[in-house]
Amino acid sequence: MESKKHIYANLAPMGWTDLTSDPNCEVGIDHKPPLIWWEENAKIYAPEKRDMFNSAYQLPYLELIYDGKEYRISPYLLQVVYD
Repeated sequence: MESKKHIYANLAPMGWTDLTSDPNCEVGIDHKPPLIWWEENAKIYAPEKRDMFNSAYQLPYLELIYDGKEYRISPYLLQVVYD
């Protein structure tokens, strides 16, 4: 039996949220559905060179749209769950 995959993100103010529950969810720079984004290498923004080392703007991040809202989150706030 094949496992079902879910991608969760820690989104304010809801907390851990199943991104796969929103059919209109878009993830990453290519605006892909969560499961396709994950299967196609899960691209995030991560600068190779930083202009400012002490800036949150230069840290790796992921942009996503969930429930009509745009989020910019740390990739550390993601979990992939198989059930």
